[in-house]
Amino acid sequence: MSASDENRSQDNEPDLPGLSTRIRKWANELGFEGVGVTNTDLRADENHLGRWLARGFHGDMAYMQRHGTKRSRPAELVPGTVRIVTVRMNYLPRGAADMRQSLADPNLAYVARYALGRDYHKVVRRRLQTLADRITAEIGRFGYRAFCDSAPVLERALARKAGMGWIGKHTNLIDRSAGSWFFLGELYTDLPLPVDSPASAHCGTCTACFDACPTGAIIGDRVLDARRCIAYLTIEHPGSIPLQIRPLMRNRIFGCDDCQLVCPWNRDAPYSRHSGFEPRHELDRADLLTLFRWGESTFRAKTEGSPIRRIGFERWSRNLSVALGNALRAVSKRACERRAEPPEESYAARISQALQARRDDRSALVREHVRWATDQEDPL
Repeated sequence: MSASDENRSQDNEPDLPGLSTRIRKWANELGFEGVGVTNTDLRADENHLGRWLARGFHGDMAYMQRHGTKRSRPAELVPGTVRIVTVRMNYLPRGAADMRQSLADPNLAYVARYALGRDYHKVVRRRLQTLADRITAEIGRFGYRAFCDSAPVLERALARKAGMGWIGKHTNLIDRSAGSWFFLGELYTDLPLPVDSPASAHCGTCTACFDACPTGAIIGDRVLDARRCIAYLTIEHPGSIPLQIRPLMRNRIFGCDDCQLVCPWNRDAPYSRHSGFEPRHELDRADLLTLFRWGESTFRAKTEGSPIRRIGFERWSRNLSVALGNALRAVSKRACERRAEPPEESYAARISQALQARRDDRSALVREHVRWATDQEDPL
């Protein structure tokens, strides 16, 4: 929606401090656990982004360079923007399987917690639209646009400036009371609302996220090399997964939560109060073989309304092939150590059969990963 200041009479300007208070109340009623307001000055963050891009850490995400300064200069993306209302919505599902137990079982598939339920893009944007509608009903038409990971927006930088938390060493936003298991959304607006003070950082000397990253993708304070990041490789990267990274992925088939899982600020992080983020189709505890046997039509049906749908069936199959190869290696190693007890032999045979059935997959990308996976049966 686009509107300008002429839609508001100069003689009837809204009570901006009072409106800001009401916006926070409405946002909470709509399910947002945090709200903050900031201006558009992101010069320091623009410099940080420029250095990161110059080092090629964005990998195949060429769009990050194509957008130029629209990401760090909100008024270039949405002309007339003077303030950004940032919101936070917790997503950690209360009923999901234990993350550490899932990661420890090579036969189970691990899906990042944010992707177990409904597509957050739609959930957050729809509620932001409702928030904008309430503001309109209060003051009349105003200029705004709502975003949730859907445009070139420096979400975490804006949230930090709005007092919503600090950017941790792992590059995720952290709040003292909410940890980091939350989504962010933004309402770009032409309303000159009072701004909040930026949050201070509280990582201190902690390096737990550095130590926990399976691939060593966190290479400095707030510096992530996406080319080594499992989340990037399983979701954003369209091609072959580097050979040296595949064993390190283990059973992670969509995203990675390890840096959040070990963060001390997440010890008491609240669960989501939104039922839509609860796991669908038992994706929090599904075994790899079951998911690998899905056909494309099943994949599309099971991931309808899910953020997983965006990677498509080919990348889904690629990721599962790698995880099955790692499971096959683990099973083969255990069988060797236990002198090939029948249960281990049987499961290894089931994995091998499933992989063999797709050695001639129509996708060259899937065929290559399936053949690599098959070769993991005898790692010794």
